[in-house]
Amino acid sequence: MAHTKLRDRDTIVTKEGLIFRVYGNSHPPSGYVCDPEYAPATIFKSTNPKAFRANGQQIYYKFYADEGLRFIQKKYPCHTILYEPMQLRLVGVQHDCIVEIRKPDEVLRQFIENKAEDYLLKALQRLLKFIVEESTLSERDFGIFGSVLHGFYHPKFSDLDFIIYGRKELKRLREILGEFYRRDHPLQNEFKKDTDILKEKLWRFVNLSPKEYLWHQRRKMIYGFFSDEESGRVIKIEFEPVKDWNEIRNEYNSDIRIMRKNWIKAIARVTQDQDAAFMPSIYQIELIKILEGMNVKSIRRILSYVEEFRMQAIRDEVVYVEGNLEQVVAPKTTFHQITLTRCPRYYEQVLKVLKT
Repeated sequence: MAHTKLRDRDTIVTKEGLIFRVYGNSHPPSGYVCDPEYAPATIFKSTNPKAFRANGQQIYYKFYADEGLRFIQKKYPCHTILYEPMQLRLVGVQHDCIVEIRKPDEVLRQFIENKAEDYLLKALQRLLKFIVEESTLSERDFGIFGSVLHGFYHPKFSDLDFIIYGRKELKRLREILGEFYRRDHPLQNEFKKDTDILKEKLWRFVNLSPKEYLWHQRRKMIYGFFSDEESGRVIKIEFEPVKDWNEIRNEYNSDIRIMRKNWIKAIARVTQDQDAAFMPSIYQIELIKILEGMNVKSIRRILSYVEEFRMQAIRDEVVYVEGNLEQVVAPKTTFHQITLTRCPRYYEQVLKVLKT
């Protein structure tokens, strides 16, 4: 029986009602590596006041940080997959455990084609209309994720979380958003100024200051506020990049081995950034200097699974990176990479531009 082809940020629902997001585009033949997003209240309850979600009478809770990974590994190890290159079982869903699939692009098309029945969906339609009318983009270049995708949203309080599909489409979107941000427009950059945007958050990153974080986020252009005149709301919005189908290549290879070596601190120059916007974010680099760790010269790239470090640097910029050094052994080549991912020293990891 043929399996439905999925890509990053597509959604899988299991028989337990667990909701998983497909994570990246490289997966073993048995299923999909995933990130657990929501669980029904029948099997999980969160003490985090931000985690509550409701869909009619059904209550769900959102997982935050590594909460979902720990929950699945402890309570539902059946939803793990052997990832042979690392010889580890990662959270994921086997093909025969999938009971429902939700695709962000298909759900968004339904919202666009049907009459909007509340303020949030009306704002969604107006926002896309602004973008499509002033660019070469089509509504089919977008998807929707988060609470709106799953029907958890509240018309008066929920955000709008979009997906933009494709490299060229992302480039054009950032251009048009930049034009909006420079004008007196209802859509403005969330990080326009060094405001108190982080004052209510516990800042945990050790090697990235709040000021550095804001600087990097501001120039990404994909985060904004939409002042919706009809509802009177200022709605937080974001556009998450996902590769178009013709850009996706499943690089999973059971013959490859990835071995973690030690912690490393280094300075490097970015030589290629075409995959920096996606999951995982990949930066091809030229090593300049190792500040701490093994003295290896064959470090080819930075591989980041940390969302804060997506689109963090562009070609020819010099960066400081701190994370796990890994050796990649393939049948025809061996090289090293610096990987930023969920690990015990998570908040010590960093990727940032060294400004002069």
